[in-house]
Amino acid sequence: MNDRHLSRRDFLQRSSILAASAGAVPYFFSSRVAKAKAANDRLGVGSIGTGGMGSGIGHSAGNRGEMRACADVDLSRAEAFAERYEGRCTVYQDYRQLLDRDDIQVVTIGTPDHWHTKPAIEAMQAGKHVYCEKPLTLTIEEGQLITKVARQTGVVFQVGSQQRSDRGRFLTAIALARSGRLGKPLTATCSLGAGPSGGPFETSDPPANLDWDAWLGQCPVVPYTRQRGHGNFRWWLEYSGGKMTDWGAHHVDIAQWGLGHELSGPVEIEGEGNFPHLPDDFDPVAFYAGKQQIPNGYNTATTFSVTANFADGAKMIIQHGPDNGVWFEGDKGRIFVNRGRISGAPIEQLTDDDRQWLAEETAKLYKDAPFQGGHMGNFFWCIENGGEPVSDVYTHHRAVSTCHLANHAMLLGRKLRWDPENERFLGDDVADQLIARPRREAYDIQI
Repeated sequence: MNDRHLSRRDFLQRSSILAASAGAVPYFFSSRVAKAKAANDRLGVGSIGTGGMGSGIGHSAGNRGEMRACADVDLSRAEAFAERYEGRCTVYQDYRQLLDRDDIQVVTIGTPDHWHTKPAIEAMQAGKHVYCEKPLTLTIEEGQLITKVARQTGVVFQVGSQQRSDRGRFLTAIALARSGRLGKPLTATCSLGAGPSGGPFETSDPPANLDWDAWLGQCPVVPYTRQRGHGNFRWWLEYSGGKMTDWGAHHVDIAQWGLGHELSGPVEIEGEGNFPHLPDDFDPVAFYAGKQQIPNGYNTATTFSVTANFADGAKMIIQHGPDNGVWFEGDKGRIFVNRGRISGAPIEQLTDDDRQWLAEETAKLYKDAPFQGGHMGNFFWCIENGGEPVSDVYTHHRAVSTCHLANHAMLLGRKLRWDPENERFLGDDVADQLIARPRREAYDIQI
């Protein structure tokens, strides 16, 4: 078997044998967590996934540390990313070679969604601090695994939900919603935009620079299709969750935080969605196991409307339109927030004293670090000074779990009852099978 397709366990065992033969103790058996070095020494950075957002977050981290390596299954993307560093950034096609370096303390992960969890867990196990793009997971079970390893290792883990670093808009909306000034019961409405429709698409041989089997990773083997790769992966249920997890990972996160359920979740969820390429007999359990074939086209929901109910009477509506953003509404007022504005009478009527109070409340939401430096700056500040980043792995797992639940309810076509404490469905054995998905053996996760 090609080395890049070895399981992580086999890879570590082989590496430990090599290290022992050289009289060295391999770093991944050490219990230490990667720490910042002396104040005048820059942290070593490695970037996994170097296209699109992966390139952006990688370079952002490289500006704050010392970029030393990058990895991408599409070798041409890794090579293009490394050009900026003029020979100082080693290029790999197998990310495990990057994790095997003890001169790297910080790892960014900007891969497709189905490739977030495995390298994130292995990076934490190697003692690296992790900045991972959203949505964090492909399944609810993956979030359970990531949070477990994060607790075990104690590394700093920032999720790329950058709206959490927007003090003037999103944090202001959250502070107002949580304060009770909008009244009760509170409803949050998330508008995410409609998803694309396309296909069926033709298959072909993969480009020479792309390891297609590695790109597929844990997912069932299918012939190469250009429209599956790179930015289009979001519109395939095999690798992502469509608009529901793409924009939902942003807006549902803000909504759930504003409702006060950032460490919990809904107790009921139901909704409808339009899935143009799914047949009438679609079985999500069989499909995720690679046992049902469907047309080779985008298969996530194009339009949708989902309602999630929480135990305290709060409600969240997740829909495709009309205006991308989040509404918070209670019996005393309503506000709207997105990346361009925050509006509504409760905002327009703020006094100077109110604004001072809001400044104090938004500072509390930002937890242990100052605002300067933005989202990536917050991540590095927590590494160097200690503390919890603003977009921690635990609350993001809960938010993206709500997105997964929404997709499950639409695909199964019925109301689902959820136990947020134990993270299990109530009285629904079929839905329980969607909490996790089968993974190909070579790409399984070891914890």
